[in-house]
Amino acid sequence: MNLRGRKKFHAEVSTSSLSDIMFFLMLFFLIASTMVSPSVIKLTLPKAKYNQTVRKTEIAISITKELKYYVNNKEVGFDGLENELVAEIQKVKEPTIVIRVDNSIPVQDLVNVMQIGNKLKIKMILATKSPNG
Repeated sequence: MNLRGRKKFHAEVSTSSLSDIMFFLMLFFLIASTMVSPSVIKLTLPKAKYNQTVRKTEIAISITKELKYYVNNKEVGFDGLENELVAEIQKVKEPTIVIRVDNSIPVQDLVNVMQIGNKLKIKMILATKSPNG
């Protein structure tokens, strides 16, 4: 007498909802990645063959192609740039200023900013885009 049925158990995994889950994860990460740094100033940095990274306490100066000046994402006029730098330098022990300039800016505008740093005797570095970046 055979008490066991002839049906064998087959393991199945339903994958119909995986595409929905993947879509929602992708949507979540796209939205989250744009919210991480909403106040980033868009610049096209000049390219350099060799680059060096700086990990000291840095003060960022950004100059857009419309000649808007930013000190640590705070917009200032060129006339108030020196006063803002003095205020930021007093907060830091060994300040290093990283200048991020759009590549379409005339050199004279860059030199004007560098003269302010030279007057204040601050180490300044020009940010560039890496060749593979």
